[in-house]
Amino acid sequence: MPTFKYDGKEVPFEPGESIIRAVARQGKEIPHYCWHPGLSAPANCRMCLVEIAPAAGQRAVTLDVLDWDPAAGDYRARKKPKLQPACQMNAAEGMVVLGDTSEHVKEARKSVQEFLLLNHPVDCPICDQSGECKLQDYWLEHGQYEKRMRDEPIHKPKAVSFGPTIVYDAERCVMCTRCIRFMDEVAHDPVLTMRERGNLNEISVAPGRELEGHYTFMTEHVCPVGALTTKDFRFKARVWFLRTAKSVCQGCATGCNAHLDFDPRNNKAYRYRPRDNEQVNKYWMCDEGMLSYDRAHKGRVLEARTKSAVSSTKSVLLDAARLFDGVPKETVAVVFSAQHSLEDNVALRELASLLGSSHLFFAKAPDGYEDKILINKDKNSNTRGVHEVASGIRTFQEFLAEVRSGKITHAIALGGATSGDAAADAIELQALKALVTVSAHEGALTESAQIVLPATSWAEASGTYVNAKGIRQVSEKGIEPQGSSRPAWEQLAELARALGLEPSWAKLKEIRAKLPVPKGSIFPPAAPAASPAGPPPAAPAAPAP
Repeated sequence: MPTFKYDGKEVPFEPGESIIRAVARQGKEIPHYCWHPGLSAPANCRMCLVEIAPAAGQRAVTLDVLDWDPAAGDYRARKKPKLQPACQMNAAEGMVVLGDTSEHVKEARKSVQEFLLLNHPVDCPICDQSGECKLQDYWLEHGQYEKRMRDEPIHKPKAVSFGPTIVYDAERCVMCTRCIRFMDEVAHDPVLTMRERGNLNEISVAPGRELEGHYTFMTEHVCPVGALTTKDFRFKARVWFLRTAKSVCQGCATGCNAHLDFDPRNNKAYRYRPRDNEQVNKYWMCDEGMLSYDRAHKGRVLEARTKSAVSSTKSVLLDAARLFDGVPKETVAVVFSAQHSLEDNVALRELASLLGSSHLFFAKAPDGYEDKILINKDKNSNTRGVHEVASGIRTFQEFLAEVRSGKITHAIALGGATSGDAAADAIELQALKALVTVSAHEGALTESAQIVLPATSWAEASGTYVNAKGIRQVSEKGIEPQGSSRPAWEQLAELARALGLEPSWAKLKEIRAKLPVPKGSIFPPAAPAASPAGPPPAAPAAPAP
């Protein structure tokens, strides 16, 4: 692989790759605002300027500049190298690039920061971006100067509603145009544009339009400052109080990689952010997926219950044992869930084997909207995984048909969702003599069950999911289990013991040892059995003077 030198270190690169991209792949950041690896490079912020040393036999490209000489009390002419934007310059074999080691580059970065902050409001205490703002970070790294401009800054519109999800603050905007380019190049809806010039620049929405659709949250995500905020997260939490878990979106079969941000002080999830994975979702998520974090709290099953009342887990397990006592195995079915993890479904598969049941079915949420960007019509995170766990598995409609015929009288199910009309399915399930459901969320299966056991959601337990492409992915535990919920594989082990059976698993590693051999790639390649939430973000930087 060809290489070039950046600040004296060898950097490998792919042909046609820009300097900033190649350096970023090595885990080092060249300061930038407008550049994003998933978007075109306009080179309009000038923060990524670097010095490129001339090759042997070539003349250096220089500029004539005037510097103030305090001793002489006058300006003096001198030459300095012409700096190049690292986002637009392609790397070349043997190239020598200077960044932090160049005094000219340091001066340029400091000057760009001063220029961007001339009219920028110092409203960091009330800005949602505070604590994860590039202006704050870069001011500490490349600024730390005394502000020289004493004039009244230019004032622009604030708290402008761009649509149902996004609020715009023009005074904070650095005109990087990331939001414009995202809507044009990725969402394919060029609804945003730039108007006016110079100090009067601001982002605007096309006349007669709103910023709407399925990817509006990404405009806030790509914004490097606090100009765009989501109405959902706005003023709800401070980022330095949040912790992060590496999660997998449960909204559809795409299985977008995400950061689940939560506050451990109140055990509450506050937002999803895309986690880069070029195999799956690249750098993006859809609005529906970004908002699905709230399913960690909404529609949850949190306590064990029977048809009559909420009760203790021990008590309802005794009731389950009575319901299944002496029941012929030919009349017992198990229903897997496309919304639960591989671990949960593998535990149910073994329970079916212990029961001697060969009636295997699966339930899933019904199909919905899809597009050619990210959104899959399958609104379940683990449909492929269920088929890997149990070959020859049958649909939920076939399960209902056997219930109607009387062949199936007793069932144990995972999850609450069914693939048809929830109300109609709940009525048909009443024909069962006994239904035990282990679920994280309410649905037709929990509504109809004689026994319901609370399971943790994906946010409360580490789990493995297989997306539509067959890629196996691990979602880490974030918040602590709520109510009396426990991982479904644990509840199924307790249920097996209550039925007089002896499960072979008691720990997560024992269940994971039973997972089927993956048919696709694995991401991450070697996931830990359980992982704590990530470290807190850095403390907020001091605002620029």
